[in-house]
Amino acid sequence: MVTLIDPARGVSSVADLAALNRTTGGPAGGGGDESAQMRTVTYRDALYEALAEEMARDPAVILMGEDLVHAGGAFGVSGDLRARFGPGRVLQTPISENGFVGAAVGAAMTGLRPVVEIMFMDFITLAMDQLANHAGKVHYMYAGQYSVPMVVRTPAGAGRGYGASHSQSLEGLLVQLPGIKVVAPNDPADAKGLLKSAIRDDNPVIFVENKLLYPKKGLLPENSSPIPLGQARVRREGRDISLVSYGRMLDLSLEAAALLDGEGVECEVIDLRTLKPLDVPSLVESVERTGRMVFVEAGTGGIGAEVCTQVLERCFGYLQGRVVRVAARDVPIPSAGPLEQRVIPQVADILDGCLECLRRD
Repeated sequence: MVTLIDPARGVSSVADLAALNRTTGGPAGGGGDESAQMRTVTYRDALYEALAEEMARDPAVILMGEDLVHAGGAFGVSGDLRARFGPGRVLQTPISENGFVGAAVGAAMTGLRPVVEIMFMDFITLAMDQLANHAGKVHYMYAGQYSVPMVVRTPAGAGRGYGASHSQSLEGLLVQLPGIKVVAPNDPADAKGLLKSAIRDDNPVIFVENKLLYPKKGLLPENSSPIPLGQARVRREGRDISLVSYGRMLDLSLEAAALLDGEGVECEVIDLRTLKPLDVPSLVESVERTGRMVFVEAGTGGIGAEVCTQVLERCFGYLQGRVVRVAARDVPIPSAGPLEQRVIPQVADILDGCLECLRRD
């Protein structure tokens, strides 16, 4: 739990730490499209809409994955799309990730735009040969004669008691693959807009969907447009700490920021949205203003290592405190709820990270 008193330094609260360290400079702007015509949808429904609209717009878009016929995929995202568009465009696959991801790579090379669903992110490891040695390299190995415009959607993360082999967040592995983009939206509007852009992109894109976000509700503009990949978003303005995250951990970061605000500490909360390519200029702009950064992720640290290194290389002279990473513990994820919560970052862990960042000793 976070400690709001630091006896060794004679500081009475986090607010005092912030005042002691605070630098000048106004908050950055940010946010999405504030359209007058808005409606409330779930994250799951926003993804469904993106798939349906892109399939209607472009006959080259096809879906591939397990249990698409009766269940609409493991978490029901594709719904009735097979009934709407037919079995020629919504293909039920065998339980063979390496096989159907390889088939999608070949389909993309011939001009189709496959959207592949991996039932759980843990199983993406079975398709790593196709992703690492084929999807990401074909365009370069053949001097641009071929592209692989495919999307791999995959539910990720813990929190539902699914155990060690159905709960992982493996983005840290995937961002190391040259030629592949990685996207991880937090809310329904970003989920829809970013999925549309991913489908239209001529590169392979891995689209990470945290399981706990599927029922999340949010406002979605009517006639929403694609959101460009590679652009971070400021979700909350502040001048004391740049609190950076993505996906499900962004919700916890916003909760922590609200608690710290009550203690007089302003966190600028940045949603990466795209993990590769990173929006490094937005990170640098924020950290140069706040002088501090805390990064939060559901995995064991791979994304945070890259983000923190990028910031340290560019902002070292601006830093007024330690760059802090908050990540999962380096153990397999348990099934039992209390143990699962000990492994995955919680709001208290983020508060501790922010307190550590504010200290100057």
